[in-house]
Amino acid sequence: MISLKQLHYALAIEKTLHFKKAAELCNVSQSALSTAINEFEKQLGITVFERNNKQVLITDKGQLILDKAKKVKLEVDELLQLTLQDDQPFARPMSIGVIPTIGPYLLPKVLPAVRHQYPDFKLRIIEEQSHILVDKVRNGEIDAAILALPYPIQGLMNFDFWQEDFYWICHKDDQPHQVQEITSEELEIEKLMLLKDGHCLKDHALAACKLQAQKQQTDFDSASLHTLVQMVAGKLGTTLVPQMALDQLIHNESELAAVHLNETGPHRTIAFILRPNYIRTDELDLLRGIFNEQLTQICT
Repeated sequence: MISLKQLHYALAIEKTLHFKKAAELCNVSQSALSTAINEFEKQLGITVFERNNKQVLITDKGQLILDKAKKVKLEVDELLQLTLQDDQPFARPMSIGVIPTIGPYLLPKVLPAVRHQYPDFKLRIIEEQSHILVDKVRNGEIDAAILALPYPIQGLMNFDFWQEDFYWICHKDDQPHQVQEITSEELEIEKLMLLKDGHCLKDHALAACKLQAQKQQTDFDSASLHTLVQMVAGKLGTTLVPQMALDQLIHNESELAAVHLNETGPHRTIAFILRPNYIRTDELDLLRGIFNEQLTQICT
C-alpha cells in the first residue's frame, strides 16, 4: 500500500528535482528516500522519475500521480488541522504570504494591533511575487496570502479588506499650479517611472491610467517603490504609488508632492486569498477586521 511518507518524499523530489536535496528537505538519508521512491514506483507500476547522475526528470504519467499526491496531502493536512481545532482563535501558528509592494507598507500598520489583541499568536510571513504565492496557497504550502486585486486566482477565494487609489509623486518644482488632483491625460507619460514588468502594481497603475497597451518611455527599471521615489526626488521623472505607502515613502521628502490620481477607483483592492475548503476562515475574518480598522484609522 502506498504510504503518506512516500507521497511526502515524492513531492519533495518534485520540488527540488534532486534526490539529495529532497532527502535533506525531508530530514532522512538519501538511501532511505531512494528506497521509498523505488518501492513507490514498483507499487504504482510506472516510472515517476527519470534519473541519472546529472538530472531528475518527471515523466508524463508521473506528473499525473504527483498532481493527485498534492491533493491527497492537502486533504490529510486539513484533516489533521480539524483534530487540532481550538476554541480560542489563533491558538495555532499560521503562515501568510505577502507581495513586496504591500508587505513593507501594510505590516507595520496592522501587526502591532494583532500582537496586542493576540499576544501568543505565532504568525509566519513569507514575501514572494503574486504568482508564487497563488501556487503556495493552492498547494497548501501556506495558509493564505495577501495580494492586490485584480489578479488571476482561479479556484481560490478572496477576503477583501482594503481599497485604495494611486497618487502621482513628483518633485514640487514639477507640480503644476499646486494641483491636488490630476487625470491620466494630464500626466507626462514620457516622464513616468513604474516598477519593472512582473509586478502587479505596475499593471494596476497602468490600468488606472488606461495605459495598458503603452510602454514606459524611461530607461529606468526598478523593483522597489522606495528607489522610484528617490529617483523622483532627484528630478529624474515621476511615479505612481498606492495610498497605503504614502506616509512611509514621502514622509521625510519635503521636496516631493503627492497628487491624487483622479481616475475611476478604487485603483486596487487588497485581499486575503485562500482555498475554498480552508478550515480557519473564521480566524482570517478576524484578521480582515483588524486590518481594515487599522488602515481606516491611519490612511484616511
